[in-house]
Formats: sequence, structure tokens, C-alpha cells
Amino acid sequence: MATRTKNRRRARRFTALWYAAAAGGIAVGASGAFFGWFGWSNATYTPEAFLPQGSLSQQGTTTERADGTHAPGNANSLEDPTSPLYLPTPEPVRAIYMSQCVVGSPELRDKLVRLVAATELNAIVIDVKDYTGTIGFPTEHPLLKEAALRRCGARDMRLFLRSLKEKRIYTIARITVFQDPWYAERHPDQAVQRKSKPGTIWRDRKGLAFVDVSARPFWEYILTLARQARAVGFDEINFDYIRFPSDGPMDDIALPWTKETPKPEALERFFAFLDRELRKKDGVPISADLFGMTTTALNDLNIGQVLERAAPYFDYLAPMVYPSHYPPGFIGLSNPNSDPYRVVFHSLSQAIERLEATSSPFQTLQHEPRLMRTRVVPASSSSPTTTQQVWMGRYRKPSYPRSMLRPWLQDFDYGGTYGPKEVRAQIQAVYDAGLSSWMLWSPSNRYTRKALRVEPSEPSQPR
Repeated sequence: MATRTKNRRRARRFTALWYAAAAGGIAVGASGAFFGWFGWSNATYTPEAFLPQGSLSQQGTTTERADGTHAPGNANSLEDPTSPLYLPTPEPVRAIYMSQCVVGSPELRDKLVRLVAATELNAIVIDVKDYTGTIGFPTEHPLLKEAALRRCGARDMRLFLRSLKEKRIYTIARITVFQDPWYAERHPDQAVQRKSKPGTIWRDRKGLAFVDVSARPFWEYILTLARQARAVGFDEINFDYIRFPSDGPMDDIALPWTKETPKPEALERFFAFLDRELRKKDGVPISADLFGMTTTALNDLNIGQVLERAAPYFDYLAPMVYPSHYPPGFIGLSNPNSDPYRVVFHSLSQAIERLEATSSPFQTLQHEPRLMRTRVVPASSSSPTTTQQVWMGRYRKPSYPRSMLRPWLQDFDYGGTYGPKEVRAQIQAVYDAGLSSWMLWSPSNRYTRKALRVEPSEPSQPR
């Protein structure tokens, strides 16, 4: 009894310390989607540093094949508690984020599960590869096993996901893609390198390394991880940090694989790869996190991201429209944090207009130039009148449904206090813009419960 009481005290102290550390860190949304003029990130604290030794959840370790597959006929067996259940994508999706460290702590993750069960939430986005590049679930795949469960994660991920499906909670695996110090340090030839010291790994302001967007071996690594995550039981795969670096010594960057290829084109080729391999071959729903300003910017923000270049290749796009990420003066606001509703409403309205349009000023790998036949003035009265095709400055594109937008919203303090009023204002802006799905980001994994409706959403049914 004395030992049990001591353990409870330790757990309470750990929980309080972890939350205090998280609250004290500088918060930022999925992908650390900061801009150069802010110079801050999502990784200024490391929650795993506050986890006790052996913090990886040990419950229900299971055996799997090296490729993550199971025996035929078991994919959705209700009798086999280790086999995955898959839910169809609910409409709408209302999700919260769970970090790789929290999913490895049954006490902490269960609090979030209870929050979902008690409110309008119906989905959880869970880190399977975070900013460290390490993997948060067990795998014996030879490409991945060295990176698995190095610091944080859940050994019982398969059983945990199964328990969420039985509660009708949709699960999304978040993969931090090109920000990957673990992989870059082991494959420096594929990393973003320093121009001033060829062959040397470039690092951003946080000291983190990136993989070059065009490194094809890394594409296969990410594909393998996505397929493993699906085999473990995730309903959807979400890709974050699908971009080139955005801060640090930018003048000293060398891209050994991308070379002179324009960044938007290089990134679109990666999108097309994911689409071909996961959506078309495997039938897996996939989503992409984008900088919030991709909804309004008329360039690639120097990171390669363009809304129209991502739309053809994903089921869902998640612009990170956190008000704290917008510069002073955006839509006339000296401090965008002062009016979260306007920032979110304007950004999403612009995104809808761009997606639904049938033409765009952006050239892509798929869109054809829009041409107009015009009359050519003859050189003389005796010359015949002719016509020619003239480019109109725009490109043809399909009209994409607005329902593919699923924005990340801010539930953390930065530049202002985000309580029930500020969080709910963002949610209302989503609805007023004509959308229904949203996700809340909090790096501390603490969410404003009073901003959420009590009524649970209609659950999805397992298949």
C-alpha cells in the first residue's frame, strides 16, 4: 500500500510538472508553421524530458509481421482484440491533437479520450513521427525499427487504437515529414546541407535538420511508415512539415537533390507520389497540413507550398489558420490575435474561393494554360485576317469541393490569451465560412473544455 501511494504521488508530481513545462513553452500549431518575422517554433520545450524512465506505455505489446500485415481474414475481426478496426471518415471531423509523449502515458491520454467522449469531438490526431524524427509505435520493419520508441510512444498503440474505434473515435496518424533530424543525421547525403560547407548538414534556429524534399529514398521511407501506421489501425494518415525549411541561415542552404528545380514543383512531385501510392493503390485517406497563409498568399512563401498544387493529391487540406501566425497589418489588424474570428473567416473564405474556382494564376503539373483566340491585325489591307491563341495569364483547374478543407485552430496562448471566447470564435468562423470540420492544436495537449459543446457527435460505425 505504501508503494502504491508513493507511486500515485510521483504520478501527480510528474503530471503537474509536465503541464507546467508545456504551458511555459512557446506554443505553435501543427508543423510549427511560423513565419520568418516571428522566429519561434513548436519545439521550444521537450515534454519527453519530463517523462519518467520507462514512460513508453507497456500495455498489450503485440507481435506483427515485418511489413505490418496480418493473417488474411483478421483485418476487422471483432473477436481478435489485436486486429485493427477502421472507421469511415466522419462528416464533420472535430479533432484534437495528441503528442507522441502523451500517447505513451495512459493517465494523460485517457484524460483526452474522456474529453472526446464527453463533447462534440469525434477524432484524435496522434503523432507517429514527431519533430525528433523518432517513431511512436513498435515496428520490426528493417527501415523503421531503429527509430521506433526511442524517447516517447506507445508500445500498445494497436490496442489503444482498437479501444478508440470501439468508442467510435476516428484516428489520424500525424507524420512530421521533412523536418527529421533522426533520418538526416544518418543519411547526410539526403539532408538539406550548408552551401558554405558542402556535405555538412544545415540546421534551423532550433538546431533541427531537414531532409531535402526531392530525396527519393526518403519518399520510400515515409511511404513505408505510412503503411505501417495504417496496418497498426489508423484510419487516416496526415502529413505535416511537407515543405522546405523556413527559418535559420537561409542564405546558406544547399539542396543536393532538388538542385535548381523550383520548390513548388519539387513539392508537388512528392504530393503526387503520396497520392499514387496511398490513395490510389491502397485506398487510404490522406491529409496535408499547410501554412495558414497559403490561403491568401500569391506565392509559395519560399517553402514550396501552394494551395492549388496540393489540392489534387489529398482528401483533406488542413491550413493552420492560427491568428498568432499572421503578421501585424493582416486584413488591417495591428494585432491579429485581437480578432480571431476575422482572421479565420477571411483565410477560409479565400481558401474556398480558390479551391472552387475553375482557373488559377498558378501553374501546376496538372493545370493547362487558359488560352483565348484573338484577331490578329493584318499588316496591310491586302493581307488576310488571322487569329491566334493568346495565354490569358491563368490556368485551367478542376473545381475542388470546399468540404476538403479541415482547418487547424488555435487553442494555445501566444501573443494573447486563448480561452473559451477566442477558441469558440474560431469555430464559429469555420461554420460561417461554409465549412463544418475543424481540429484544435495545443502543444501542451490541454484544451479549453468550455469552448466545446457538450453534445457528442454522431459516431461513425466500424467496418
